[in-house]
Amino acid sequence: MSNQRKRNFSIEAFKHRVIMDPRYAEHTWSILEHAIHEIYNKNASSLSFEELYRNAYNMVLHRFGEKLYSGLVATMTFHLKEIAKSVEATQGISFLEELNRKWIDHNKALEMIRDILMYMDRTYITVTRKARVYALGLNLWRENVIYSNQIRTRLLSMLLDSVYSERVGVVVNRGLIRNITMMLMDLGPVYRQEFETHFLQVSAEFYKVESQKFIECCDCGDYLKKAERRLDEEMDRVNHYLDPRTEKKITNVVEKEMIENHMLRLIHMENSGLVNMLCDDKYEDLGRMYNLFRRVNNGLQNIIEVMTSHMRESGKQLVTDPERLKNPVEFVQRLLDEKDKYDKIINLAFSNDKLFQDALNLSFKFFINLNPRSPEFISLLVDDKFRKGLKGVSEGDIEVTLDKVMILFRYLDEKDMFEKYYKQHLAKRLLSGKTVSNDAERSFIVKLKTECGFQFTAKLEGMLTDMKTSLDTMQGFYARHPELGDGPTLTVQVLTTGSWPSLTSVACNLPVEMLELCEKFQSYYLGIHTGRRLTWQTNMGTADLKATFGKGQRHELNVSTYQMCVLMLFNDADRLSYNEIEQVTEIPASDLKRCLQSLALVKGRNVLRKEPMTKDVSEDDAFFFNDNFSSKLYKVKIGTVVATKESEPEKLETRQKVQEDRKLQIDSAIVRIMKARKQLDHNNLIAEVTKLLQSRFLANVTDVKKRIESLIEREFMERDNSDRKLYRYLA
Repeated sequence: MSNQRKRNFSIEAFKHRVIMDPRYAEHTWSILEHAIHEIYNKNASSLSFEELYRNAYNMVLHRFGEKLYSGLVATMTFHLKEIAKSVEATQGISFLEELNRKWIDHNKALEMIRDILMYMDRTYITVTRKARVYALGLNLWRENVIYSNQIRTRLLSMLLDSVYSERVGVVVNRGLIRNITMMLMDLGPVYRQEFETHFLQVSAEFYKVESQKFIECCDCGDYLKKAERRLDEEMDRVNHYLDPRTEKKITNVVEKEMIENHMLRLIHMENSGLVNMLCDDKYEDLGRMYNLFRRVNNGLQNIIEVMTSHMRESGKQLVTDPERLKNPVEFVQRLLDEKDKYDKIINLAFSNDKLFQDALNLSFKFFINLNPRSPEFISLLVDDKFRKGLKGVSEGDIEVTLDKVMILFRYLDEKDMFEKYYKQHLAKRLLSGKTVSNDAERSFIVKLKTECGFQFTAKLEGMLTDMKTSLDTMQGFYARHPELGDGPTLTVQVLTTGSWPSLTSVACNLPVEMLELCEKFQSYYLGIHTGRRLTWQTNMGTADLKATFGKGQRHELNVSTYQMCVLMLFNDADRLSYNEIEQVTEIPASDLKRCLQSLALVKGRNVLRKEPMTKDVSEDDAFFFNDNFSSKLYKVKIGTVVATKESEPEKLETRQKVQEDRKLQIDSAIVRIMKARKQLDHNNLIAEVTKLLQSRFLANVTDVKKRIESLIEREFMERDNSDRKLYRYLA
């Protein structure tokens, strides 16, 4: 294997020097300078751009870049000064047109020059970090044209005048203004410094004056329309010829001067402000106010405060008006109408804004609970709806009605009071068979159950269960006694004592025919159920009687059990005194008098005659069967009066029962909390008890303290020896 010697190669310089023509740079630059002059003079068609590019390339290559760059600056400056003089000499509106024309020409020239000096842009300028050719052209235009004293002032003045003219309705050349503002934007900070700052200041002054003028001569609705139109105009102006970033700034100016500075005056404006809009359901004006006021600080909050104050004041008048309290159903229906009214306003005008919904709920909760009878009245409305108000109504509409009632129910602090009254009214509906729809009854109870829990509706559900069970029981009774089909019939509702309202058991002597049926039923029922006891509630029953009057006229009378007992006596007598009727039937005096009033004194229902014919029933009166009674109807309903309101004693008794129930519920809540926590301080215990019971009623702190003392006495809990505000649970 042969060893090869490594050879080292080297490149040697030329043996002779290349000498550059001393006039090369001057000669080459003169060619380029001439070309730039021709370009600005619009004679570029005769130029060879390839040759010009090569000359510029060679100058940079031979390190004459600085001469080329400085020569470019001087030449462009010369032409721009000439352009400035031309623009300055132009008068009137032609000033902007001339400036725009020269700007377009300058841009075209810059593009050609940039192409010729492209190599310098890429090499020399990159190394020296000077401004590139196009940027240099913009800078020189800014310094020599825009910053010219005469042009600078006139340009700003004419732009602002054009905007003002357009604001007052004069048509302006938007395309021209757009070209000028685009030029300012291309020049870096010039748009903001030379135009936008002044534009915003002038605009603020314009709208300050205009808003003061409008506020003095316009009502609230018209003023808001003008403010909305001005905002739309400014945004449209920005879209057509201003910097998009100006939109936020100019709208802030309009909002401050036209809305924020006059906000309270607009809201409280007499005969046209917010309250007037709410009262007259001016959805469009309210929506406009909402959309404008939401743009400014505290705008919506001011609307909410005034709206809340108005709702509370009008609601307070509604729930405390003695005239309206005379009709509970109308009273609650008015509440529902008010709720619908404001729901519609919030939906159509306020975009279902949660802030407004919360304000509405708090306002209704405030004034509904000002009337201590609201729970009773809401229950009476439900009673009215289930008795007659929902006849012929579709299931969907029924659900809507029940949902509205549930909204009012949620506002109640004393939900347990509603439960008491609702149970009483439900009992009367079920026992009299006057409910329109059992499905609707169950649907409402399900809603209450969802809202308040199982315990709240357990007894209500038990009442409906009793009614269904009673139907099955009656079918079994008549199946056991088929012989009863031809005589009087009996329908019995068997009520579980714990589920139904406590009813006073009043003795009453039933007719013999009915007494036999009752005894047979009692025997049957106790035979199939061991350990139970039946107590007859004769004061709650009804009966259908077939009666024959003079001239053979027949009618079927729908009466109460008490009325039946009285009328059956006239099968064996033509005349009976009050005392005789009372002695035979043993009906309580107050009930008997009401019963006889409905039978003898109600026009069109007077199946009995009374002597003497006075308005009231006394113990000296005598009663006769009215043979002359007549009616166009075969079935005649007599004297079933539905109580709409409690008497004062009944109201007092109901509240006492509720208070007793509350004591048990507070005890239960305290024990439940202490059993889970083992020990708890006084304030936290009060807070947790209140929170636990708020679904049923608003617990009074004094009542909770009393129940704590009671539980301590009964040794369910004790105070800590070292800290008297700390409680311990005793297992």
